[in-house]
Amino acid sequence: MKTLALVVVLITGAMLIYAGHDLPAFGDINSTAYQAPMTQYFIEKSVPESGVPNIVTALLASYRGYDTLGETAVIFTAGMAVMLLLRRRET
Repeated sequence: MKTLALVVVLITGAMLIYAGHDLPAFGDINSTAYQAPMTQYFIEKSVPESGVPNIVTALLASYRGYDTLGETAVIFTAGMAVMLLLRRRET
């Protein structure tokens, strides 16, 4: 069983390393992610439209507010479920 787990981990690691070679260099301004029209829109308009000086905060709080609220609710619910499952019971 341990051998199977080791093989799965090694194969997964090899696939991740192989896939990492296709990633653009960190901070490469010529990568396709920077050239997307929505990226330029958010860089230029997020601060004036939201009034938040940080672009990341503006995206998470203004543009993706409901999505972020939903993710927070899911994480809170999962945390509460884990706490309920792991609590000590007095018998």
